[in-house]
Amino acid sequence: MPSIPKPNSIQAPSVAIAPLEAIEPNVGPQPAPLYVPVYLSRQKKIESMPLEQYVRGVLAAEMPIEFELEALKAQAMAARTYIIRKEVEQDFSNVPVSGAWVTDTIAHQAYTSEADLKARWGERYASNSDKLNQAIAQTEGVILTYEQKPIQANFFSTSNGFTENSEDYWSAYIPYLRSVPSPWDIQLSPRYKDTVTFSTADLQSKLGISKAVPASGRGSLLQVVERSQGHRIKQIRIEGKLYSGREIREKLGLNSSQFQWSWKGDRLEVTTFGYGHGVGMSQWGAQGMALEGYKADQIVQYFYTGIELSEASSLVKGNNL
Repeated sequence: MPSIPKPNSIQAPSVAIAPLEAIEPNVGPQPAPLYVPVYLSRQKKIESMPLEQYVRGVLAAEMPIEFELEALKAQAMAARTYIIRKEVEQDFSNVPVSGAWVTDTIAHQAYTSEADLKARWGERYASNSDKLNQAIAQTEGVILTYEQKPIQANFFSTSNGFTENSEDYWSAYIPYLRSVPSPWDIQLSPRYKDTVTFSTADLQSKLGISKAVPASGRGSLLQVVERSQGHRIKQIRIEGKLYSGREIREKLGLNSSQFQWSWKGDRLEVTTFGYGHGVGMSQWGAQGMALEGYKADQIVQYFYTGIELSEASSLVKGNNL
């Protein structure tokens, strides 16, 4: 693998960005608030809530409250952008009932209610809630846009040292989802490296390989054909058949599509690097940048290439549900 650049070699975006705190509030008559109808999967009901309340619950569910405030603010902007994009495009797919925009699960964005936060945090509720409120208040209404449209604000837990181009994991080229170095994850994330083992029977059932793999043929059973710009496996040949790295990741339930392997007797030992699809903002990368003093606007403009910060109210109108 090529050497990974040191964190201090990563430069902040060259575009001029106004600090988030400096964004002027709207003057004059205020628009009606936007309400988000969320399908609560455990209660099996729809609850409509103000946009910022929804973003607060997503932020609490999707990123550890122990992260730096600037990382939390970056995540808040990504979460807000996700739901605004849903509304703008009227894309309410994968929701089991009509009338809701999203569920509270990872099928969309995880969401945690205030009652659940009180139960989870206990004595730390007051201090954690204050920190959460800061992240929301200091980014209120701010979303991420590209060519005046809300972006597809993908994020994931941990990189392998780089993020991934969108077309190298999915099929579509998206100009702002480009591969960039993310060296912080290696040092910080407890999920950076993981090793799992598979029996020959596992491989036969999950990948459809020959049940009996002779020792002499194990070394050539899996062959990497192509790697992506993000240093993940893009194509791999198994018993003459081509698969994408994503396909193998999903078939074997791996943490990442960057992996290496070795045989231990008749068992295949697979070591992965990173956690998640790798496209968009790395959460542990955002934490690393925040620890180095980068601001939330710099973080999002580093992980999402060429984007701008905009006001949600410029794209949507309140619905007063």
